[in-house]
Amino acid sequence: MFEWMAWTLPVAVFFCCIVLMLAGMTVWELRSPTTLRKGWLPMATTRGDRLFVGLLMAAYVNLVFVGFSEKMTVWFSLAEEPSVWISFIASMALLALVMRKG
Repeated sequence: MFEWMAWTLPVAVFFCCIVLMLAGMTVWELRSPTTLRKGWLPMATTRGDRLFVGLLMAAYVNLVFVGFSEKMTVWFSLAEEPSVWISFIASMALLALVMRKG
């Protein structure tokens, strides 16, 4: 069924993290309903809004990294393409920043 998709360990970990975040946010929302808050995003947001924006940003970081990883090999004279774990860590850090300060 999923033969068409490149299920590597980083991809599986990324999607597992998303599922765990959604489950955690559901429990958090049930225990403590959210209120609108103004951070550095250009609008007042709730926790769910910040999670959605953060997940979009994380997906874009990963897509850009995959798109440029072959070129980075040439630019930085690397022996092989950089690991996608780098983009995973960067995207999760960005997500945490948006959740905290956004």
